Amino acid sequence: MSEDEEHLWYYCVSDGSVRQGKDARGLDRMGPYPDRATAERALQIAAERNKAADEADADWNN
Repeated sequence: MSEDEEHLWYYCVSDGSVRQGKDARGLDRMGPYPDRATAERALQIAAERNKAADEADADWNN
C-alpha cells in the first residue's frame, strides 16, 4: 500500500466501521474518502448519488 493510500479513509459495509487505510476486504469497502468525517457519511453520499442518477435516468427517459 502506498503512503497516500494509508492516509485515505474507508467505510466498511460489513460492520459499519470507518477505517484509515485498506484494512477491510475490497468488497466490504466504500471509498476512499479524504477524511474520517466524509467516510462516516458514506451511506448518505451513496444515497444522494443514487437519487441524482435516478432523476437523470427519469429525465433521459421522458
